[in-house]
Amino acid sequence: MATSPQPAPLTPRQHSGISRRLLLTATASALFFTATACGSAVNAEGGSSSDGLITLSMHNPDSKTQDPATWQLVQEFNKKHPDMKIKLEGQPVDQHEQRMTIAAQSGTLPEIFWVYDSLAKTMVKSDDLLDLGPILAENGLRAKFAPSMLAGFQQDGVQYGLPYQALVTGFYYNKTILDEHAIAVPETFDDLLAAVKKLKAAGVVPIAQGANNSSFSVWAFLTMLDRFGYEATYQDILSGKASYDNADFLRLYKHVEELAKAGAFPANMNTQTYAQAVASYTAGKAAFLDAGVWEAAKIQKTAVGKDTGFWAGPTFSDGVGDQKLVMNVPSAPFVVSAKVKEDKKKYAAVKAFLQFYYSDAGQKILVDNAQPPVTTYQPAVDAAKDSVFAAVLAEASKSGWKSPKAQPDLVVSAATASAMYDSFYGVMGGSLSPEEAVQNVQKTIK
Repeated sequence: MATSPQPAPLTPRQHSGISRRLLLTATASALFFTATACGSAVNAEGGSSSDGLITLSMHNPDSKTQDPATWQLVQEFNKKHPDMKIKLEGQPVDQHEQRMTIAAQSGTLPEIFWVYDSLAKTMVKSDDLLDLGPILAENGLRAKFAPSMLAGFQQDGVQYGLPYQALVTGFYYNKTILDEHAIAVPETFDDLLAAVKKLKAAGVVPIAQGANNSSFSVWAFLTMLDRFGYEATYQDILSGKASYDNADFLRLYKHVEELAKAGAFPANMNTQTYAQAVASYTAGKAAFLDAGVWEAAKIQKTAVGKDTGFWAGPTFSDGVGDQKLVMNVPSAPFVVSAKVKEDKKKYAAVKAFLQFYYSDAGQKILVDNAQPPVTTYQPAVDAAKDSVFAAVLAEASKSGWKSPKAQPDLVVSAATASAMYDSFYGVMGGSLSPEEAVQNVQKTIK
């Protein structure tokens, strides 16, 4: 799930989960061994370092600026535990995935690392990952999590991962623009469609989207997929008992086509990137932005910050199942090398770091960096100072609303996830019919 400009690229999946076999190529091996031989793993401060009892390897080459919450957590841990110092390193997402895959094969995995869940599931089958159940059993750590935050990272009785950060997605909206055109914040799809038509007629871009090198940026539409029964259906689809090309999903894509024909998306959608779409919203040029919590702090600092709210997206009268859904799920996990158990000092350091990361003090650091907690920690957010982040948290915890267990693209292969992104953008841009869109995704499922 690629690299968006968010502090931690959570969802761009087009190259993730590549199979271990495919990565055993001369090119990939050369890249990996060149990087390790030259000591070029980049640490949190932009340099190279061999210091540290254990290594935390992330999917950002410069965590200090790209993922300040994790960077600060590591600094605080190192102050408290100088005898257990953590080296924080990272590479761009795709290179990181390759390195972790080949490191698993060569027995050189870092002690703790971030990885896409699809690759983690492959690693756990090969006994590359530590069962974190015993660590959760100590000091009441398991009780700090809602069951849904742990359930997605369990396989064959093994708790192979823990949530790195929470993924809350939907639409940011500009209250001033909506008020200027006498538009209430939508609730239903019909409300959204009517708003789109009114905004388009007034010369305002309704929804900021950017597909260029950013095909993953369809988060709000993935939530809509859950409102058409995806969560209850996807396992049957993957097993061949059902098909992505079904009447329910097709209705959703036809609704997306309705939005496109009504002018919901910018004329330059296919040539602008996600980052440019965000910039158009923060410049006050669009009424809505399809994004997630990672943009809250950035939006707050712009001219539209004081006017921005957050919306979980439309409900559908012809949807399937519960419509009161807001995407508030664990993102890709932290995992631990199984070899850690062979070294008492490293095992103790890993255990201490995880206990700190998920403590209230650790979760407060996430919140202070505009990231929602992944535990049951209740943050105190100044709604006057951080109104955008407060709006996201309020929407994510609305009474009577619930979250799917996982974002739809996080439970399928990389090829299928990429096809899902392209299917939505294809319909948005008019290059695919709804029928072609669902068929294209189904073709990737074997």
